[in-house]
Amino acid sequence: MSEFIEIRPHNINSKTILEIVQVLRKGGLAIIPTDSIYAIVGDLHHRGVMEKICKLLDKKPNKANLSILCKDLSNLSEYTSPISNPTYKVMNRVLPGPFTFILKANNNVPKIFRQNKKTIGIRVPDNAICQALIAELGNPLVCSSIHSEDEIQEYLTEPEEIFEVWQNKVDYIIDGEAGQNVGTTVLDASEDEIELVREGLGIDQL
Repeated sequence: MSEFIEIRPHNINSKTILEIVQVLRKGGLAIIPTDSIYAIVGDLHHRGVMEKICKLLDKKPNKANLSILCKDLSNLSEYTSPISNPTYKVMNRVLPGPFTFILKANNNVPKIFRQNKKTIGIRVPDNAICQALIAELGNPLVCSSIHSEDEIQEYLTEPEEIFEVWQNKVDYIIDGEAGQNVGTTVLDASEDEIELVREGLGIDQL
């Protein structure tokens, strides 16, 4: 059964973060809050983690729409092809924040992530818990949104509800208070012009 841990962004216990990260380094999975919706995450560089997430989602890796959570712009740029100055200025203005940028991936991104496509969705979340995990891990997290089967509510937002659904599927579920029911704004910056793919949180900042 998953371990259910309450963490508040203003009172993060470093020992708890280390405990979770040690499991992630071994290929474990956790469900954590971000600055938008709750997400299932694992160590980007642990072999087999992406397959585990895809199996839980019942999706093939090239159909799963997994994203990468990075600590900052410098960390993000380690996993992408060179970013144009106009795109960098936009990213520098809105990140950290609830945006997913679609960018061309470089060879630092695991090969399975790049199957049949040359781009990745990449984020710098504005959430202290998420940032603490990434910093302790020392590299990005791979993630997928936690969807709801409810026809009205697209995402699971309450930690207790998430625990009921996912308690036997992941190692940790972090209660970081209620999440959002709106996803990130998605911007395709893989070409010269930035294209709006999906309106979500943060759209008013553009």
